[in-house]
Amino acid sequence: MVQSTLALGVEAVGCAAFDAGIKGAFGYPGTPSTEGFEAVELLIHGAQDGRVAQWAANEKVAYDLAMGMSYSGFRALVTMKHVGLNVAMDAYANSALTGVRGGLVLLVADDPGMHSSQNEQDSRRLAEFAWLPCLEPSTVQECYDFTLRAFELSEALQVPVMLRIVTRLAHCRAALARRAALAPAGLGPVPASAIQDWVLIPANARRRYVDLLEKQPRLMAEATPLNRLVPGSARRGVALSGMGRAYFGQLLHENPALADLPRLEIAAYPVDPGLEQAFLAQVDEVVVFEEDYPVLEERLGLRGTAKVRGRLDGALPRTGELTPRLLKGALGLEAPAGKAAAALELPIRGPRFCDGCGHVDAYEALQEALAQVGAPETRVFGDIGCYTLAAQEPMAAIHAVVEMGASISMAVGAALAGQTPSVAVIGDSTFGHSGLPALLTAADAGVNVTVMILDNRVVGMTGQQPSQALDQVERMVRGMGLQEDQLQVLLPVPRQHDANVAAVAAALRHPGLSVVVFRRECIQSIRRGVLKDHDRQERERCTTEVCS
Repeated sequence: MVQSTLALGVEAVGCAAFDAGIKGAFGYPGTPSTEGFEAVELLIHGAQDGRVAQWAANEKVAYDLAMGMSYSGFRALVTMKHVGLNVAMDAYANSALTGVRGGLVLLVADDPGMHSSQNEQDSRRLAEFAWLPCLEPSTVQECYDFTLRAFELSEALQVPVMLRIVTRLAHCRAALARRAALAPAGLGPVPASAIQDWVLIPANARRRYVDLLEKQPRLMAEATPLNRLVPGSARRGVALSGMGRAYFGQLLHENPALADLPRLEIAAYPVDPGLEQAFLAQVDEVVVFEEDYPVLEERLGLRGTAKVRGRLDGALPRTGELTPRLLKGALGLEAPAGKAAAALELPIRGPRFCDGCGHVDAYEALQEALAQVGAPETRVFGDIGCYTLAAQEPMAAIHAVVEMGASISMAVGAALAGQTPSVAVIGDSTFGHSGLPALLTAADAGVNVTVMILDNRVVGMTGQQPSQALDQVERMVRGMGLQEDQLQVLLPVPRQHDANVAAVAAALRHPGLSVVVFRRECIQSIRRGVLKDHDRQERERCTTEVCS
């Protein structure tokens, strides 16, 4: 039975994971990976067959959840964006040594061009670093087919498998053919002979590392069928991966003469060096089209005498997304007469706060309070979330944004260097993600730091997913040993502005750590009714407790 539907590339991954018979899906929201989890979550909730879909507090926790499910013998999907894999790196790298039981597939969505990210790092490097296989689809259908294959490979090779997509493919919509879904099927208890494989004390880890290295020829052999060498008559060739494969396929329809170019098409890693050498033997020059680091380009440059062109020699820009126009330029193609591409200059419309956003009221209170205490030029440390928009003019209210959870730690470091007052701004979800350990350090450091937690009750920037810290922030803060006079909870609305300014000013004057929580639900979350059922259940619970 085959079903047809329309899907985004990242949704196709979620559909495939469900159809592959996963028991659970785990992740942390991060564009452009979010819709992958949401797609499988929707299917799981609709099936009601005992599967689970669970957002985690951060990417490491999500990966650990998936490992626990795999250890128990069931298939699991874990989703995150490329910088999220940095957070999960400890679990990810070590899972290569433990291996897996139930298939474990890691969906990583990279963001070339940094549409909504701090960098454009290439996750293929981290697959190579961990000695793990990586599949790289180039179409929506391949996103689905490769995910199914990834689960098969994971169980056959007993290692996690990375599925790497990029923003353009993640958010590309196309027809998708799905097969009938499998029901989750477990492998039974962990055999006694395998228990020590998951105990990474040094003696076991050394043994498992040798085992992983011995698997590499088999990993390469399993990847090879997805890669192919297409011969041609020309002495110039192209090496293609990911969106490079997709875009070249489009150009081939427009320019049939491109079929004369020998092609090396890479869809899976590790790559067989023999395949690369066979390709290079056919050409004097090769142009490499890949997204986004020069991974293939560097490999091919070491394999033979052919001239290798791409991002490293300036044939393509060193940064940013690959585009069909860049391929045309690198190949020396010109638009047909009368069809020259016109440069369309559109005005830049930067993102801004939503009308009615409570973050605006919070920032206005902070800026006025800083002026009131005589420190209007204080550099404020921000964090990752929609509240990062305050870095822009005309507000310009935060002055450093680096990575998830850094605001509190950086504010403490600045305070230890003598800055006073030192201010950190962090969201409720980011606080639960990686702000808690930093607040523990802040409480221990004994310096004048004011932490402003903007609690809109959801993960606002990625689509209003419920926050893991939902209505728990005060308890989490008090658990760090803060006294009542160190914590204030404020409502960021215009009518409370003067009171909020006074409260923030008092926190800034406090000689040690102080925390100010600005809580008002995200305006978009309210419109969508995201927390309606949760709040109704809470009201019913509170009413029952009071009545009883």
